[in-house]
Amino acid sequence: MFARFWGAGTPMDRRDVLKSAGVALAAMTRAPAFLCSAPIPGLADTILESPLLFPKPQEMKVGAGHFVLDSRTAILLPSEPSAGDVNLSRRLISELSDWHDVVLRLQHVKQVPAAGRFILIGSMDNPLIRQYCARLQPALSEKAPGPEGYILHVDESTVLLAGSDARGAFYGFQSLRQLIRKENQEVRIPRLDVRDWPDKPFRGVKLYVPGRTQIPFFKRFIRDFMALYKYNTLMLEMNACMRLDRHPELNAGWVEMGRDTNFSRKNYPPGVPHDMESNSSHHDAADGGFLEKDEVADLVRWVEQNHIEVVPEIPSLTHAYYLLSKHRELSQAPDVKWPDTYCACDPRSYELLFDVMDEYIEVMKPRMVHAGHDEWFAPFGLGPCCKGREPGEVYGDDLRKVHGYLAKKDIRMAIWGDYLLERVRGKGLQKRSAPDGSNYQAPGAMTPQQVRALVPKDILIFNWFWSEEEGGETTEAQLDEFGFRQIYGNMTPFIDKYRERSKRSTIIGGAPSSWAATTEYNMCKDLLRDVLGCSSVLWSKQPLETRELSRITQARMPEARIRLTGQVPPSATGDAVVPVDISSRFNGQLRESTLGVDLSSLRTGKITSGNLVFDLGQSRDGNQVVIVGTEGQKPNSLPREVGGIKIGVDATSLVFLHACALPATNKEAYRLIWDFADSADLLGWYEVVYEDGLPEVIPVRYGINILEWNWGAAKSAGSYCYGADLVACGQGEDSPVTFFAMEWTSPRLGKVIQEIRLKGSSRFRGAVPGFENAFGEVIPNNAILLKAISCTRARV
Repeated sequence: MFARFWGAGTPMDRRDVLKSAGVALAAMTRAPAFLCSAPIPGLADTILESPLLFPKPQEMKVGAGHFVLDSRTAILLPSEPSAGDVNLSRRLISELSDWHDVVLRLQHVKQVPAAGRFILIGSMDNPLIRQYCARLQPALSEKAPGPEGYILHVDESTVLLAGSDARGAFYGFQSLRQLIRKENQEVRIPRLDVRDWPDKPFRGVKLYVPGRTQIPFFKRFIRDFMALYKYNTLMLEMNACMRLDRHPELNAGWVEMGRDTNFSRKNYPPGVPHDMESNSSHHDAADGGFLEKDEVADLVRWVEQNHIEVVPEIPSLTHAYYLLSKHRELSQAPDVKWPDTYCACDPRSYELLFDVMDEYIEVMKPRMVHAGHDEWFAPFGLGPCCKGREPGEVYGDDLRKVHGYLAKKDIRMAIWGDYLLERVRGKGLQKRSAPDGSNYQAPGAMTPQQVRALVPKDILIFNWFWSEEEGGETTEAQLDEFGFRQIYGNMTPFIDKYRERSKRSTIIGGAPSSWAATTEYNMCKDLLRDVLGCSSVLWSKQPLETRELSRITQARMPEARIRLTGQVPPSATGDAVVPVDISSRFNGQLRESTLGVDLSSLRTGKITSGNLVFDLGQSRDGNQVVIVGTEGQKPNSLPREVGGIKIGVDATSLVFLHACALPATNKEAYRLIWDFADSADLLGWYEVVYEDGLPEVIPVRYGINILEWNWGAAKSAGSYCYGADLVACGQGEDSPVTFFAMEWTSPRLGKVIQEIRLKGSSRFRGAVPGFENAFGEVIPNNAILLKAISCTRARV
């Protein structure tokens, strides 16, 4: 997917849509306890406001009081419970035990008791649910609240979670998970009534299949992010990322191509004649390797257990590198080292494609297959069998062959829809010029007459050309007129006039996309804000303004990080967090004129943020912060290093309270595939030096574990930070002073940490704004501002 660009006039690709639609800068490393109801109290409440439930329920009324969860609380099950009833009950028991140290008991009953504290969860098929609903008389049926809908009633003695169907009960459970908090030493659920249902039936996310080492993270992302925010579809791009018994040569070719591309320091496979425009290969799917069939089957089971349908993407016609890596004889364009498009006029292309599809279908058992068909950029008409043929007819014939093959297996088909629209891909053959001046022709779109005559109308269209620049309202209207159902592919939360446009009955949902390897680093820095924002749009029909969504995202990062890493930081385990006096190494004043820093409203003394404690002291000579310069495009007059920051303890973890002077960039990971880490600007690093002299290096990267000191201002509204939590440290005239708490856990427990050294980077070059095979320009000058360090000590 996604073309490489070679100058003006090249059509927009799907990654450009992401950029033009305002996809945020992003985020990675720390977490205070999410077990508390207000992890960032006081001044921060004016910055980070997050709804009680997200996405916002259709109807909700909050009352006074709480339901207390403890060992005396019973979950009621009917005498003969269904598998779904048992599953939900066990999920709730696991949730409370894993995260809140509360163990509930199961109790089988024939009748709902008249008194006592109990929890009742399930769908309307549960006889106890029907009994209790008859008592309370809430509206619950297949039509009320409706498919995937639920009601949630909480008072001091009862929790009732009732779904119109099994999925509704599951989504009600996700709301219940969000409501559980520890307050005043009690685990509680607030008293409320919720009646909720989704606006759109298709709520998806598109990912690459994960590599083997990322499977644990992938499972956490499914359970603790996608399911938590009520998604129901996962599009999983497969390529040759599963062992293919019928064509093992494709697995070998896939690995070889990925190595050749990465080791050449390229985003696109090398060996394209004349450097003509080519597709991206997505060679980082499965981390450039492949999984065993039982691993893929296990992933599918896990996803489906979370009420999410898996739609494998098996690219056909285009983005077919995985098919052609060892079958160059089937390429549409000869003399390409790694071809991306097969010849649709050669029957052998379909013999190979359908063999591969069959193996995936046997393992994944999908009800729908996404068959790609986008970005047809290869030179057309070079092969002997294609000469003289009209490309729209070739494209239509290919679609019908793939559709017919899947239909015989009772499998629906989806495609990216750009070649169905002349306004997106142009009319007829398109003249192209390579960088060396060589001219060639690439296919334009099918004509409207061809679309009507050749394309089956039950194909689901992924519409990624919805932006204003692409005339989005006109294109979706044309797809509607053709008779297609469509979803917003490559969706972001900021589709212009979404409320009005989404009323079109043929728009059934949407799916944000990840276009880089499925790793915690890539996805958590690039994707979380869009997944949150799109869940609000697709479930609640609630588009959020950019700044509001960024603040909600940042507010939810402490809990998200704990769940997605699967690790609770030492500061959240009950150990005391103790400030370390670093004031002797302060070397900066509250104002730094060259970079426009003004910390004059900074508070002094001890401050708390959740269970973190920091000492915002000052040195005897009046300096108030450690400042280290990042030398970028020009010489930086600020010191490049401050060492000798004494720690002197065997710390379980250190918590750094820092900010940067200016906004920097955290570009999407797919812009630097051979070096994902450097897609986020490196501002500097900490060296943690142990008593024996061994240092541990902690990179400081923008949007990963640091943001600017005035992040609350409008200019930074598009960013969030997965790995550090906002701490409001003062109220300036225009916005709060915001520092960010990053917790680092020592890998050498029992070794005394002697000192910290903070160093600034020098002439760092990260990712390009586009898709070139190169690093970007040297970043501008910046600075890291370190205000405080706290630690958790060894237990005694």
